[in-house]
Amino acid sequence: MLWQEVLMMIIGSVILVVCILVGVAFFTLFERKVLGYIQIRKGPNKVGFVGLPQPLGDAIKLFSKELTYPLLSNYLLYYFSPVVNLFLALLTWMIYPFMVGLYSFNLGLIFFLACTSMGVYTIMIAGWSSNSNYALLGGLRAVAQTISYEVSLALILLSFVLLLDSYCLIQFSMFQEFIWLGGVFFPLMIIWFASCLAETNRTPFDFAEGESELVSGFNIEYGGGGFALIFLAEYTSILFMSMLFCILFLGANIYSFMFFIKLICVSFVFLWVRGTLPRFRYDKLMYLAWSSFLPISLNMLVFYLGLKIIVFVLIL
Repeated sequence: MLWQEVLMMIIGSVILVVCILVGVAFFTLFERKVLGYIQIRKGPNKVGFVGLPQPLGDAIKLFSKELTYPLLSNYLLYYFSPVVNLFLALLTWMIYPFMVGLYSFNLGLIFFLACTSMGVYTIMIAGWSSNSNYALLGGLRAVAQTISYEVSLALILLSFVLLLDSYCLIQFSMFQEFIWLGGVFFPLMIIWFASCLAETNRTPFDFAEGESELVSGFNIEYGGGGFALIFLAEYTSILFMSMLFCILFLGANIYSFMFFIKLICVSFVFLWVRGTLPRFRYDKLMYLAWSSFLPISLNMLVFYLGLKIIVFVLIL
């Protein structure tokens, strides 16, 4: 590979990361505005024009606060867990289907599953290394929840792989030129969205951060910069899941302006759910994963496998 190509890849990666972080900053403002109007109040509107510089003010406040470390915490693991968490959240964006050859992942969906699986360890270690009972309980809940819902996510992705014969997201763009897969995979689309809520620890599945039960969950001992990094990682994952949802189900022409409108609409539904639904009971959450989503995903997988065999036989 020529050094010019390496340089372009580095510059492209930096631009991608900056755009994601700016998007996350304004997504937090969007969330606070949406929740404000759902709860019949204004949301942030005092800082600058309609509150637009508010994310910048929040970032300055969080990163300039004094860092406190629990005396009995496992210092290195406690310190690096939020950093690795954000790194993994940003790393998943590498599978974004660039048509210009920045990155080309033929096994993009497997890379996505690998990165999200690794994200569980950062939450677990953050909860354990804080040496707090609340944090440990939040970490254990997050591990059980994420493992449970990743099974359904993997089976849904297998249904796509069976029909498309590819793990590459660029293939989804080509395949959906004339028809959206959301119509063909409608039951899986609903399950995928609910699993995404659970995967990103969002309401009504926010048991890792159950404020009413665990004070603040796995991140209770974090403040200032550490809390900000965990916060950034969560919102980066939400935007990524919204992007992946659009690519899988709502057409994947990433050069069209409508693609980004769809992405914003899916992100809005994440916020709408938060402002509307109460938190599940924990046993109900596990029951939903293993007794509802898993059997449906398996049945749909067998159905699409049979559909592909029938089409293959008819073609022959």
